[in-house]
Amino acid sequence: MKVVLLQNVAGLGEAGEVKEVADGYGRNFLLPKGLAEFASPSLLKRAEEQRHAEERRQLTATAGMTDIAQTLEGLAVTIRAKSGAQDRLYGAITGGDISEEVQRLTGQDIDKRKIELEEPIHQLGEYEVSVRLTRDLVPKLKVIVAEEQAKARAKAKAKPKSKPKAKPKKEEKVEEVAGEVAEATTEETAEEKSEEKD
Repeated sequence: MKVVLLQNVAGLGEAGEVKEVADGYGRNFLLPKGLAEFASPSLLKRAEEQRHAEERRQLTATAGMTDIAQTLEGLAVTIRAKSGAQDRLYGAITGGDISEEVQRLTGQDIDKRKIELEEPIHQLGEYEVSVRLTRDLVPKLKVIVAEEQAKARAKAKAKPKSKPKAKPKKEEKVEEVAGEVAEATTEETAEEKSEEKD
């Protein structure tokens, strides 16, 4: 069965393309869901026009994105995260996290869906991540996932904490007072003895 795709269909093709598909797949899936129509001469002509319009749109988008692609190509993005045993992260680094960090570094707002991650990152390390800006523009970023604690340790080493002066303990104060009382009593006793002798 020959059909014209009305929308992009994963694994099959993009809107406006003419495809030969199995009868059951076309009748039971593509046609009822409105993803495709039977290929009639008028529809084929409309599909050709739609394909040309899509090509023009892609060229315009590519021209507008080349500067962004040059900025992103080879950019090193460092994301700090908490990790446990064997450098395994407590959470995961997703396309959204990478998108936020890219925006913070470059000021470019990149849609998180354009960042191609097979699965979220769960380990510390360096990763090469593709950003699909358009069909033809796919710059690669270097994503470095580093230990969050390393930052805290570096700060601790840079600024040694000064220890506060130790306050005397209560026991030491009591001993000091007792010593003073004992001295005073000995002096009084010595004075009394000298008065008795006189």
